[in-house]
Amino acid sequence: MTVRITTQSIDSAAEAGELARLQNAGALVTFSGICRGEEDGAPISALFLEHYPGMAEAEIERHIAEAKSRWPILGARIVHRTGRIEPGETIVFVATVSSHRQAAFAAAEFLMDYLKTRAPFWKKVEGKGSGHWIEAQDKDNAAAARWTKKPDAAE
Repeated sequence: MTVRITTQSIDSAAEAGELARLQNAGALVTFSGICRGEEDGAPISALFLEHYPGMAEAEIERHIAEAKSRWPILGARIVHRTGRIEPGETIVFVATVSSHRQAAFAAAEFLMDYLKTRAPFWKKVEGKGSGHWIEAQDKDNAAAARWTKKPDAAE
């Protein structure tokens, strides 16, 4: 299980390749969140992300442990960018590995829903001559709410 917060570019293929080599890996699910060139229909020049050092890593590790307790995953990796991120650059990489696809998909979705709504990151949109901080959206909160019930052990 790996958590890394960085200001450097994320090499999604290299990150996934590390996990694919785990013994008994039968399914590798990856997600890369990419900075869009617009926000709410308006063009943006970049996102700026901040985090609470130490706390962010510990919280993400806690949620990976929760995913591991819910599904039989063999590994998980989360790499999250901070600092200035331009359109087209990867913001976050999430990968989960399991012997079977259902667990890998569910764990990856669980982790992304957490990162989108509750992880200690703050995101500011930079546009033409302005900027504003972004709050979690209702649709993201609704997606995260589905994880309040633990799945059946067979899943």
